[in-house]
Amino acid sequence: MGPSRRSAVPPFAVMDVLAAANARRAAGADVLVLCAGEPATGAPADVRRRAAELAAADGLGYTEAVGIPALREEIARHYGRWYDVEVDPRRIAVTTGSSGGFVLAFLAAFDPGDRVALARPGYPAYRNILRSLGCAVVELDTGPEVRYQPTPELLAAAHAEAPLAGLVLASPANPTGTMVSPAELTAIADWCAEHGVRLVSDEIYHGISFAGIQAATAADQVGAIAVSSFSKYWGMTGWRLGWLVLPDDLVDAVDALAGNLALCPPALAQHAALEAFTPGSYAAGAAAVATYAASRDLLLARLGDLRWDPVAPADGAFYLYGDISATGLDAVTYRSRLLGEAGVALTPGTDFDGAAGHDWVRLSFAAEPGVVADAIERIVAWQDAATTRR
Repeated sequence: MGPSRRSAVPPFAVMDVLAAANARRAAGADVLVLCAGEPATGAPADVRRRAAELAAADGLGYTEAVGIPALREEIARHYGRWYDVEVDPRRIAVTTGSSGGFVLAFLAAFDPGDRVALARPGYPAYRNILRSLGCAVVELDTGPEVRYQPTPELLAAAHAEAPLAGLVLASPANPTGTMVSPAELTAIADWCAEHGVRLVSDEIYHGISFAGIQAATAADQVGAIAVSSFSKYWGMTGWRLGWLVLPDDLVDAVDALAGNLALCPPALAQHAALEAFTPGSYAAGAAAVATYAASRDLLLARLGDLRWDPVAPADGAFYLYGDISATGLDAVTYRSRLLGEAGVALTPGTDFDGAAGHDWVRLSFAAEPGVVADAIERIVAWQDAATTRR
């Protein structure tokens, strides 16, 4: 008896850091929490107003397994607005967060033993979900020379060792924040289509970018799956609502899987999310991005004082991923001491990179600029003292 072999995946370290930070707060400590990718702004006012109306009414029962038609149609219109891409609502599956979307996508697209590539450093849940489903994870060792993103050349080398079945691409990426350009996305998608490799494009941070690189969707690429969410741009993390844009050959499979695994996504969140596409809600998202940009500017202006070198180019999302090896501390010790001695919670790079992550940490600047400014002062002062004591 006991747990299955497939359940033997490591915990998501950011949740452990968050629990430790919350425990210190509960004990009365002053803690700045910059470990989780959670927007400080919360859901737009139009969404919250509609949710309150729905909560006061009756009739919130099960919905269609892949979401109410009205929401799927509104998401399709969103692709027209943002990307000038026409998407048939039939291809859209509303999911229980992007996390539920990845489970459905991976189950529908890959079989046990399939080799699926992803960038290292990268979001740990990709590899952990894939491994729990019996897939073989192929980590592409990316670095500054390729801006921490997969390339057709890296894919070709991995494919030559043994055929790949899939690629998970994130742009903007977590933890690095780097993005691929529209031309780079097309080149990767073309390579995948030519070699029979299923592209899964994580687009949950779309709308949050700073470096002038336009985010491109894979929703119009042959055979690709686009994954998105209401969590980041709209600040709706706890509402647990995301979506997939599927190729035609996976539509029925995802519908069947969704009905069996979760019956349907959260009904109240679905109906309230119709209000995410109002002019006021889009404006609220844009205002939140301006706040992240101000926090990002504060960080970039203080890189010399932070002495994190190198750092990944923070093109989009709301993360700064930096090398802290100059402190002489490994990332786990660094984050533990920083929390305990300075009251700042960051995430160790070991969560994102099992090879080199011991030298890196991720800071989420999804907080208010004042919080980020305070965190910078604490980190710089603590590092100076820690280095002196070394």
